[in-house]
Amino acid sequence: MVSDEEETSREPYDSAAVREQLERILASPEFHAPERGRRFLRYIVEETLEGRSEQLKAYTIAQAVFARGASFDAQNDPVVRIEAGRIRRALERYYLVSGSSDPIGITIPKGGYSPQFSSINGSANPGEGRDLQNRGNKRVGLERSVAYRDLLLPIGVPALFGVIAVLALIRPLEAYFSRPRAPPAPAASTVASKVSIVVEPFAALGGSSEGVNFAKGLADQLLTKLMKAENLVVLAPDRSDTQPIVPLFSLQGSVVIEGAVLHLHVRMINAADGTVIWANQYDRQLRGRTFLDVEDEIAMQIALEISNRKQSAAPTNR
Repeated sequence: MVSDEEETSREPYDSAAVREQLERILASPEFHAPERGRRFLRYIVEETLEGRSEQLKAYTIAQAVFARGASFDAQNDPVVRIEAGRIRRALERYYLVSGSSDPIGITIPKGGYSPQFSSINGSANPGEGRDLQNRGNKRVGLERSVAYRDLLLPIGVPALFGVIAVLALIRPLEAYFSRPRAPPAPAASTVASKVSIVVEPFAALGGSSEGVNFAKGLADQLLTKLMKAENLVVLAPDRSDTQPIVPLFSLQGSVVIEGAVLHLHVRMINAADGTVIWANQYDRQLRGRTFLDVEDEIAMQIALEISNRKQSAAPTNR
């Protein structure tokens, strides 16, 4: 018996459309990934399109993308696992910020490195899915037109005249006996009652590549976790064409990595007058831990603290 996952993996997909989507992602300024992460994404997509997805193991990726030797050990060198996690977050942020209307979704499910491709209607091959849907719609439409035509003449026409006659009698009586109704009051905007916040790119001090990568990864984690908070609207940075909801707050921060110690300073600023609403410092020991784990831990703590303070930061309607 073939499992559902095996059946899904065997469905055909449009290779040209997938490659076009890959280039769209790599060219987007909203796809925050270093050069080696981009090489990683291109490699696993191309290998999957060429039918070699079963060969996408940490050992082969480390040699092909990260120039590791034959003595590579995934247990002692987690470079592939860390980069896969970073690219998962970068793809999630891209589709959240600017790729929501793209025709094809590219994801990397956890537990492996083989990407999955999906279209808006959920099929692996967008072109095939549309053809099947059109044929199904035509068949259903033909059957319905025949059934409706058979029932319309003997039943529909007399029933239609009967409904018209009843309405002509009821409407004048209803207007005579019923009191005029006042127009309903406009409902309060649920969006306007929310607090909006922009997650600015974090600054990496010291000029180290580790600090730059950590700053980008932490900002992506914050976007994902703050989106889950109630009564909070998260806006992407540099969206000058968007009319933000007031009050608008800006989340800023700076990262310094000194050896195996991380120093992070975060502050939330009222964009209207520059007032610092909240600030905190986070120090972490990096020895024996991955950047991915530290980013996730700190982002969760920041999101909880901001969520607990956003109610007091929002103005009270009097």
